Amino acid sequence: MKKTLLFIVVLFSINRAFAQHNKRNLNIVFIGNSITQGAQLANPAAEAPPATAVAYLQKQKNLDTVSFSNQGHSGYTTLDFLPGTGTFAKVEEAANAFTHKNALLIFSIKLGTNDSAIQGPHGAPVSPEGYQKNLKSIADKLLADFPKVVIIFQHPVWYSPNTHNGSMYLQEGLNRLQSYVPMIDELVKTYAATSPGQVFVGDTKGFAYFKKNHLTDLTPENGKDGTFYLHPNKKGAEALGMFWGMAINKIVKRDFN
Repeated sequence: MKKTLLFIVVLFSINRAFAQHNKRNLNIVFIGNSITQGAQLANPAAEAPPATAVAYLQKQKNLDTVSFSNQGHSGYTTLDFLPGTGTFAKVEEAANAFTHKNALLIFSIKLGTNDSAIQGPHGAPVSPEGYQKNLKSIADKLLADFPKVVIIFQHPVWYSPNTHNGSMYLQEGLNRLQSYVPMIDELVKTYAATSPGQVFVGDTKGFAYFKKNHLTDLTPENGKDGTFYLHPNKKGAEALGMFWGMAINKIVKRDFN
């Protein structure tokens, strides 16, 4: 009886150790604009989409430690994150600062809202071709500096066609934003040949979700063309974070287990 009990305890310990060994650690740097930063939220550190994405990931049985850095900056475009800028340097500093050096390093990139504006943000309006070129420059440098990195491009999300604060977006901007989506998808396909297993499309559901649920999930803001909807409220940030988290974990489970 004692031998049987000892065998069960040892077997349980081995299985537990094996399970822990097969869990992945993740280090994630979130690159983005005010939506990523958590503008309009009472507590961005805990409520912004990167934080809610990580909260989701930390509950997944296939993952162990998930560390993250929120590198979202209000008003920023793809030009602000190009290699050679101070912002890009800070992104790389954030990646190098993680203490779990054996963890899978992921860059989650969600840019495009400010690029799509008619006027206001740096370089806006950015053409679809220019947008893709900028994303490629960012990704190429990250791949060069972090050879084992995983890059995930999250699709941009909907904003109301009357969006007009200090910058002007309107229907023209929204149309341009939607033209960026195939540019992301096309770019990822090119990396499938040059950097297989490293560059992926992440969330594709956010745009339609916020278009449908903007009254409940986006913050109403007073603008020059009436009340507009651009930034997620607490509920919306949690939803967007879950979309990002689900997309990240799907890629990790499919390609890195």
